[in-house]
Amino acid sequence: MGDWMALFEAALPVLLQGAAHTLLFALVAMVLGLALGFAVAMVRVAKLPVLSQLAAFYVSAMRGTPLLVQIFVIYYGLPGVGLELDPVPAGVLALTLNVAAYLSESLRGGIAGVAKGQWDAAFSLGFTWWQTMRYIIAPQALRLSVPSLSNSLISLIKDTSLVSVITVTELMLATKEVIAQTFQPLPLYLAAAAIYWALSALFERLQRHVENRLNLAHQR
Repeated sequence: MGDWMALFEAALPVLLQGAAHTLLFALVAMVLGLALGFAVAMVRVAKLPVLSQLAAFYVSAMRGTPLLVQIFVIYYGLPGVGLELDPVPAGVLALTLNVAAYLSESLRGGIAGVAKGQWDAAFSLGFTWWQTMRYIIAPQALRLSVPSLSNSLISLIKDTSLVSVITVTELMLATKEVIAQTFQPLPLYLAAAAIYWALSALFERLQRHVENRLNLAHQR
């Protein structure tokens, strides 16, 4: 056990740096994915001709194929058609496109969860479709979608481990590099798992806090 503690002490700075990169990738992909997911959800809810079918195809493709395959297609496949990306942009793009598909469905479900009477009341007051969505439906849908959105963020934190296959330095690749130097896979993989768990637990607490604040605001 003493050897493990010495190993953890020596490896901790490298692992924490990798964890910081993991958190950064996850947050960037989440922000970009939320913006894209919202746009996709709006297109599908509005049932815009052609665009809604393309959006549905995108969501089906992203949800129906493994993230690892999507990373390979973007990093190794796109150069074949003249579009070459560095590992970090390729990884962020893959994570963004993947999580946006799931977020769009969470937001679409939240919108569907708002009572139809809210639409009817807004239209009777002279609101347009987009005004109704912006001022009445979207705020309520966001409150309903918080649990699902938070789950997507927690999953995204774990999914960042897959970008290590294209040499993006995050927690998993940092762990592998330390293992290559120390030949101690068990304690170091356990340490990496503990860090992932800690990050997930942090966002679970943040999720509960946001839910409580939104529910309190809704009750007023």
